[in-house]
Amino acid sequence: MGNLISLDEKLKCTREKQDAIIRKRKLLAVRKIFRCTHCVSKCEKCGVQITSENNPQVPEFRVPYNFCDSCSEEYVEYIETLKGKPNEDFYWHNDAWMKLWSSWIEHQGAVDSYLKSKEFERLLDELKPNQT
Repeated sequence: MGNLISLDEKLKCTREKQDAIIRKRKLLAVRKIFRCTHCVSKCEKCGVQITSENNPQVPEFRVPYNFCDSCSEEYVEYIETLKGKPNEDFYWHNDAWMKLWSSWIEHQGAVDSYLKSKEFERLLDELKPNQT
């Protein structure tokens, strides 16, 4: 009779393992969002490491994203083109280039909306250290 396994203990163990797996997936989801979208040391557009050598020199108020100097210049060009002042020397800034920037900015807005959603806030609350 010493070899009997308590069903309650088995269920509890299984539930704890499932809870641990779910918690791990939640942590990975949060880590991915913050690692991929909010790293202050890399360009939000191209992912290059931002250093003192490639830190943008344009006024901060004109660029609401954390860009390297190259992406920052392109963003300013995109905004100028939207305002009807395209730089004719940059012939590669065509309709597809405009769509690329438009889509990227739209994606950033979607990420921001997700981060502000009540479900994502709930996820963060569930992962606070005092929660189990």
